Amino acid sequence: MSFEQHLFISDVHLGAFSSNTNQQIERDLITLIEHCKKERIEINILGDLFDYWMEYPEKGFIPDLGRKVLDAFEEYNRTVTPALFITGNHDNWTFGHFNDRGFDLESNFRLKEIAGKRFLLMHGDGVAAAKIDFPRAAFHKLLRNDTFVRTYQKILSPELGLAAMKAFSSLTRRRGSHNPEPLNRQAKKIFNKHNLDYIISGHDHVPRMETFSRGSYINLGTFFNHRTMALYNNTGLSLVTWKASSKNFIPFE
Repeated sequence: MSFEQHLFISDVHLGAFSSNTNQQIERDLITLIEHCKKERIEINILGDLFDYWMEYPEKGFIPDLGRKVLDAFEEYNRTVTPALFITGNHDNWTFGHFNDRGFDLESNFRLKEIAGKRFLLMHGDGVAAAKIDFPRAAFHKLLRNDTFVRTYQKILSPELGLAAMKAFSSLTRRRGSHNPEPLNRQAKKIFNKHNLDYIISGHDHVPRMETFSRGSYINLGTFFNHRTMALYNNTGLSLVTWKASSKNFIPFE
């Protein structure tokens, strides 16, 4: 199935904020999903849709988080096409629920060709592939380690385990530097080794487009704050802002 428009979004961090803020983020995101459904725009999620998502499969526990958003995505996945969902460092503990919702789930990275252009899509916290040469930090490797996850879930109940991760996530988000240079350098390094036209990620929360001699790197910024995302169509790839009130994309300034 081919699409004329392709949307890339990351860092929604739904669940990280006050009830009013979460509800506004949820409303704006659902409006976006419904717009993409109506206009047949392909959606690609590049991590951290939630903050913090953690399923306990042995106890049948699914977080009571963002159900209206997941319902909207399930309808989109069923009637348009399965949205690609590359899990990030805040929502990688999923054990089947996102698959059940119809997502095209990916825990690492995805190489994708669109209209003859080669895209590398990832969250931005590193990948598990020597050929890409962008290793995850030790802590991010630990969070995805099967033994660690099993031990964590045996020690802490679903309620305590989720609360602990949310508290840690809030602390690290407040202390984060949001420095764009590490991912800019990494993108340039990857372009020098691989035949790519575009690299797209999120993770550092700084929306931008960087043009190198061998390709362009876009960081999607944050939906929760900037409402920024990337849109690819017959005019190329651009960084845009979603205006839910008018159901329109405008160029990011």
